Amino acid sequence: MKLAIAQINCTLGDLTGNAAKILHYAGQAKAKGVQLLLVPELGLCGYPPEDLLLRDGFYQACDDALQALAAKVSGIALVVGHPHQQNGKRYNAVSLLKEGGIVTTYHKHHLPNYQVFDEKRYFDSGNRPCVFEIDGLRFALNICADIWQPEAAWQAANAGAQVLLVLNASPFAINKQQLRYHTVRNRIEETGMAVIYANMVGGQDELIFDGGSFAMDKFGKLTAQSTQFTEALLLLEINDDFRPVGQITALLELEAGVYRALCLGVHDYIEKNRFPGVLLGLSGGIDSALTLAIAVDALGADRVHAVMMPSAFTAQISLDDSREMVKILGVRYDEYVIEPLMNSYLATLSEAFFGQRVDATEENLQARIRGNLLMALSNKFGKLVLTTGNKSEMTVGYATLYGDMAGGFAVLKDVAKMLVYRLSRYRNTLSRVIPERIITRAPSAELRADQTDQDSLPPYEVLDAIMAGYVEQNLAIPEIIALGYAESDVRRVVQLIRINEYKRRQSAVGIRITERSYGKDWRYPITARYQDGY
Repeated sequence: MKLAIAQINCTLGDLTGNAAKILHYAGQAKAKGVQLLLVPELGLCGYPPEDLLLRDGFYQACDDALQALAAKVSGIALVVGHPHQQNGKRYNAVSLLKEGGIVTTYHKHHLPNYQVFDEKRYFDSGNRPCVFEIDGLRFALNICADIWQPEAAWQAANAGAQVLLVLNASPFAINKQQLRYHTVRNRIEETGMAVIYANMVGGQDELIFDGGSFAMDKFGKLTAQSTQFTEALLLLEINDDFRPVGQITALLELEAGVYRALCLGVHDYIEKNRFPGVLLGLSGGIDSALTLAIAVDALGADRVHAVMMPSAFTAQISLDDSREMVKILGVRYDEYVIEPLMNSYLATLSEAFFGQRVDATEENLQARIRGNLLMALSNKFGKLVLTTGNKSEMTVGYATLYGDMAGGFAVLKDVAKMLVYRLSRYRNTLSRVIPERIITRAPSAELRADQTDQDSLPPYEVLDAIMAGYVEQNLAIPEIIALGYAESDVRRVVQLIRINEYKRRQSAVGIRITERSYGKDWRYPITARYQDGY
């Protein structure tokens, strides 16, 4: 028989639009002789609906949309994810739609409550397998986290299933696809069932869904692989030994995958929230240069506005490199000299500051002037400000509240500094857009004379490694020191992490690319006297 996966990009809450997209792919699949079509987890409403799931009206609207969708299904069976309220309980559900009706419904067993997931807040757990037959083949349903534990798959096999269908809204993280493969092979080894894994694609706030839907036979061999970061219809044919076979698309390399994730995140955040475009502040540094390249690749040059705001400390090469880059990309570009504004601020504060030495206060004033100008342009023209800070800076608080942190979406929020360099070099392999000097010169905030980042921070190679150990891997201080890092550097970075939580809490939402970002899966108190010593 022929089966297909509709790897779709859902817009959360757009029940009409999502249903129309599902029907569109159902029509395409039916025209190719497909008998069974899979749609991702909560594909009807989008994922994750968060506290919309606490509202009875949301369930009623989803049920109405499901009934209307079912009435339009004919000549093909459709498996679609949706929220389901029944007998006072709420479930993450999947239903089989066929010939105008709802044939059966499965409720998710395992509700993840870690990292970015909070499903125990919203859903009750199901406990029954769901097996159905089409064209002599017996299929069972699982939903996302069900496959990460053995019980639900075991139940399906014991109920007579020959092929396991898994509907997913599995967020992207670096190397996540290999982990999915490993997990699915474990279930195959335990049950002997072939597995078809349908995943969502698209951006939803900080989360990126990378698609990459795939199939494996009962021996754990990859037999089909869809594209990543794009909508697709993956066609499969199941033969007599239950082997689902289809096209295999090679996975992207790390830098290419992260870059595509960042572009998708920017595109969908802007499109789904209906912003006319974006603007950002250029500095002549690598972070703003990479952010600009991503914005243009995601939206097109005509929807991107770059602004350079030089101060007395801005190097001429910063201006030259910025002007060169915007010329290459063809974006709108403006320059606003901030020195007169800075002098006005200092004149206003001269009495209060009398006798005080110059320090970070004056540096931060420059950043806040720039933030004010960007927000004024945003208010006037409706474009969203993209912030340009990276994860390394947010880790140690090397950013100014209401200054360079001002904005609505943080493109590089989960991208470490050394990865910024790798992504910049990768982007230039596609076509040269970032001047080489931006990549090779020492990074500097240019808020005082002859300033470089390493004046006040450990080398980024060291900082990123300590950050990865402490933040992303939850290693203790002695464990990080044992990896060969100086105790003084480790304790200094950890202390900076601890005292800068108040800044991170006020930062713009940003794209998640690791298993531990400063977003939904980072929940540390601002006020706390505990200091890590272990």
